[in-house]
Amino acid sequence: MGGSAIPVTVAGGAGTPALVWDAHAPTQKEAPVSTSVPECALNDGTTLPQIGFGTWPLKGADAERAVASALACGYRLIDSAVNYENEEAVGAAVRAAGVPRDEILVATKIPGRFHAHDLAVASVEESLRRMRLDRLDLVLIHWPNPSVGKYVEAWQGLVEARERGLVRSIGVSNFTERHLDDVIAATGVTPVVNQIEMHPAFPQAEMRQVHRRLGIVTQAWSPLGKGATLESPPVAAAARRHGVTGGQVVLRWEIQRGVVPVPKSADPGRQSENLDVFGFALSDAELAAIDALGRPDGRLFDGDPDTHEEM
Repeated sequence: MGGSAIPVTVAGGAGTPALVWDAHAPTQKEAPVSTSVPECALNDGTTLPQIGFGTWPLKGADAERAVASALACGYRLIDSAVNYENEEAVGAAVRAAGVPRDEILVATKIPGRFHAHDLAVASVEESLRRMRLDRLDLVLIHWPNPSVGKYVEAWQGLVEARERGLVRSIGVSNFTERHLDDVIAATGVTPVVNQIEMHPAFPQAEMRQVHRRLGIVTQAWSPLGKGATLESPPVAAAARRHGVTGGQVVLRWEIQRGVVPVPKSADPGRQSENLDVFGFALSDAELAAIDALGRPDGRLFDGDPDTHEEM
C-alpha cells in the first residue's frame, strides 16, 4: 500500500452539519457532538460511530461493569455476540446507563449453528429477549462457515429481520470477497459492514479495497493486535512525536485508513485513552511506516475464513 490517506465523511449529531475531513490535514476539525466521536456513513443511509467498544471475552458482572464504564466514557457503539455469552450483561448496562437509547448502537452476531433462514431470524429474536431491548442496531453473521454452506440462507434471514424492524442495519464478519459476492448476488442487499481481523501486523489492504469497491465499511476486531506492534519503531516514533500512546497511534492509523476499530478494555482509564484519538492526525509518512509492519502470516491465530469455522 502507498502512503495516501482516505478522506472520511462523518455526520454530526442532531442539528450538527456533516463534516468531511482529510487525513492529509495536520489536525481534524471535530464535530461538536455530545460524545465527540465522529460517525461514518453506511450504505443503508444510517451512520456508525467511528470507534466502538468490544466486549470479548468479558462476561457477567465484569462485562456489565465494563460496558457501563465505556458508555460513561462516551462510547456509543457496543459490540457483542451470541457466542460471547454476554448479551444479558450488555443489555443490562445499556438499560441502566442513563444515556438515551437512540444514542447507543448495540451490535451482536449470529453464530454458525443458526445458519439457516428461519434460524437466523430466531437468533435475532433471542438476542432481543436476552438483552431486553426493543430493537438491535446492528446484527452480523459471525463467521461464514463455508463447509456448512448456509451463510447465504443466514443472510436472507437477516434481510427479513431488518424488514420486520427487529434490527436497524445488517452486516457480516470475517467474510472474504467471494462470500460477500455470494450474499449480494442472492439478495441484492449489500452488508453495511464486514468486521475482520485488522491491526498493523495484518492490515488487510486487499479486503479494504474490496470493501471500498462495494460500499462496505471495514470494522476491525482485535485492532491493537494484542499489543504486538505497539513498541515497534514506527508506532513508538509516532507516539513520541504526537505525545500519545502506541495504542492511540494504532487506533488513529485505522481510523485514517477508513476503518472502525472496536478495542476492548475493562479499565476505565484505558477505555478513555482508546477513545481519545480524534485530536491528532498521522502524516502520510507515519501511515505508510505502520502499513509496512504488515506481513502475510500476521494473523493472531489460524483464522482464515475459508477454513476456520465457529458454531
